[in-house]
Amino acid sequence: MPELPEVETVRAGLLPAMEGQVIARADVNRADLRWPFPPDMAARLTGARVLALRRRSKYILADLDRGETLLIHLGMSGRMLVSGVMIGEYVHAHPAPQKHDHVVLHMQGGAKVTFNDPRRFGAMDLMATIGAEAHPLLAGLGPEPLGNTFDGPYLAAKLAGRKTPIKSALLDQRIVAGLGNIYVCEVLHRARIAPERLAGEVKDAAALVPIIRDVLGEAIAAGGSSLRDYRQADGELGYFQHAFAVYGREGEPCLTPACGAEILRIVQSGRSSFYCPRCQS
Repeated sequence: MPELPEVETVRAGLLPAMEGQVIARADVNRADLRWPFPPDMAARLTGARVLALRRRSKYILADLDRGETLLIHLGMSGRMLVSGVMIGEYVHAHPAPQKHDHVVLHMQGGAKVTFNDPRRFGAMDLMATIGAEAHPLLAGLGPEPLGNTFDGPYLAAKLAGRKTPIKSALLDQRIVAGLGNIYVCEVLHRARIAPERLAGEVKDAAALVPIIRDVLGEAIAAGGSSLRDYRQADGELGYFQHAFAVYGREGEPCLTPACGAEILRIVQSGRSSFYCPRCQS
């Protein structure tokens, strides 16, 4: 499932097509994805201007001039693809309609934004912009890891005394929003902390904050990680998977100089954790 860097990359790719632009027509081609679409979604979107396009955790939020916000969640296989507008150095022509193009936004300037989701685990919803943070998918989320309220003292206080593994604690969206399995594995390797160590026993929890920021920043710069279905808004792959130190590298040698130990994989709460038994303790 796309994590924060992938969602942030998609948001950035949508900006030229959506922010400040009017949705000339919205085509909603089915009644639901993971959950039913809100009533009259096509009519509520048609004619609305997108005032701002932002991200909260793993959700894209489009604030509209009608006092509503469109929430977009990519799920496991969802893609937001843009055509008919300049992204980077290229303008991508409108592709032929595909079977799983569930929502299509025809923008007034000629761009088209398509939500394609073969497995239909994604979601879209409309909510009042005022009080949007109370939406069930957003309520209770912790601070953004790249935001000012996420700092060393905050994280140290949240982890103090916790008897859960540090891997599970960092995946807890109530502690920090947007971190997922891939990037927590990479963060813990850089921090030389074993994923099974209890969160409350991490001596310098504050030191994790700059490492988290560095890993996420590098991943965003690389366009995220493409493992299965993820694509950027222009259809291109992300490239951070080529920089993985541990994730998905079970049985391969650790890349830390003079280490050479084999990367191991364990299962924690149903998720694979990859780590180096020599570097991480």
